[in-house]
Amino acid sequence: MFRLWGKIFENNHLVKDIVVCNDSENLNRTKKIFNGIDEICVAFDLERPMWFDSNIEDFKRHDKVRFTQDNFIEHIDFDYLEIHVIEE
Repeated sequence: MFRLWGKIFENNHLVKDIVVCNDSENLNRTKKIFNGIDEICVAFDLERPMWFDSNIEDFKRHDKVRFTQDNFIEHIDFDYLEIHVIEE
């Protein structure tokens, strides 16, 4: 089972979190990640964040990435959204 943890932080405090699961055998890891991010964004009523090279490198290295205001076109009312793969 693939599980992705989405967390919203404000002033260094966890404000909201959600875990999304995907146990589809016919999707590759990348598609599971993007489907999970879509589910998280719908749950938090957010637009989909933009990925920059630094985000990709962080995610490859740590299976975790932070999206700040720079990753969103619209204004966000929190410090960052963190996505973390917790089970594959």
